[in-house]
Formats: sequence, structure tokens, C-alpha cells
Amino acid sequence: MDTRELLARLIKCEAGGEGLSGMAAVATTVVNRAKVTYGEYARVNQGDLRRVIEQECQFTCHKSVVGGVQNVQNVWTQTPEDIHYEIADWAINGGTHPGLSEQTLWFMNPYSDTCPDYFPYNRSGVIQNRINEHCFYEPTVFYYDT
Repeated sequence: MDTRELLARLIKCEAGGEGLSGMAAVATTVVNRAKVTYGEYARVNQGDLRRVIEQECQFTCHKSVVGGVQNVQNVWTQTPEDIHYEIADWAINGGTHPGLSEQTLWFMNPYSDTCPDYFPYNRSGVIQNRINEHCFYEPTVFYYDT
């Protein structure tokens, strides 16, 4: 599967129920990781979108097992539709969600009405915006040296 299809599958899996805005926000965030020039994503992925998507422990939808249980909703079980390819192409070609910056690097669904102020794992991200069910985060100074 090529990178375009992998991104389309990830968009469908991570935000398929979030409408155009939610899917575009997720796509923006994923592509931003390939563009960032500092921190872990620059060091590990070196600008390669496929490496971003396949980097270990980054996206629940790229895991076949989550919490010791088989993850049946993953990129391998998704069949992208035209809209997912259109959003993938849009993001790959430089499209960005108007509610996010080029620095947005993380998203999460908190399964709550509120977003944590910081990306919950190591305070490397601070809340930027909420779009539909997902919270989006920009880096703090802690991320630069990762």
C-alpha cells in the first residue's frame, strides 16, 4: 500500500465519524509531523510521511493490539472512500485546517467534554483547539529536546 492510501486509511480510522472538519484536522496534524524541523519527529522520521504514520506507538489505528486486546479498527481493516483520498491529497499538497497551526503535532479523543491542558503523556504539548471530539496540541519547550 502506498503512503497516500495509508494516510487515507488512517484518516478514516482516526476521524471517519468526525465529518470533513475533523478528518481535515487529523490529516493536518499527521502531515505537520513530517514537516516539523525539530524534536523527535524531525529526528526519527526525517520528513518522511510514511515513517510518521508507521512510527511505533503513535496512532491507535496503526496498532493491531491495544491494551492486550486485538484492535479490530485499524488501518488494515479500513477501506477508504473517495473523501478520505481527497482529504489525504489535500493535506499532502499543503492544505491545513484553519483552526490549527503548522505547529499542531498531536491529537487525542479524551472521551470527555473537556480537553486536558497538556498532552497527557509528558507535557510536551499544550492545548491549541478542540475540533469535534478531538483535542489538538502544539509543542511546549519540553518537546524541542526530545
